[in-house]
Amino acid sequence: MYMQAVPLNYWAVLVCGVVSIALGSLWYGPVFGKMWMRLMGWDKMNPEQMAEAKKGMIKSYALSFVGALVMAYVLAHALVFASSYMNVEGYAAGLSTGFWMWLGFVLPVTMSDVLWGQKSWKLWSLNSGYYLVQLLMFGVILALWG
Repeated sequence: MYMQAVPLNYWAVLVCGVVSIALGSLWYGPVFGKMWMRLMGWDKMNPEQMAEAKKGMIKSYALSFVGALVMAYVLAHALVFASSYMNVEGYAAGLSTGFWMWLGFVLPVTMSDVLWGQKSWKLWSLNSGYYLVQLLMFGVILALWG
């Protein structure tokens, strides 16, 4: 059986990684940063604890970037396969694929933070909302530039 390579635009995947860092900086910064810190319990940290938490931020950003690249790469594949079976093209295909990947994979998996990790539903909603916006943006980027 012959397997044909899936056509991907690696520049679009790289742009998705950059967009992810920018979105995360906004989402967990000026937009929802104070709420997120309160829900995480970080608003009660003393300066020493906060300094310790900030030590690994470069590594965390780097690993988040790599994770975003993997997510975009896999979403690009899903978009190619989904587009070949859907009657949708362009940004609508990207939005649709991003939404269904979020609903089917991100939403159920992240619920374990609430069910088993003692995190609040508000924190889960905030984080899940981020992933929804991220996947929708990735879908549009990959669909239009892919």
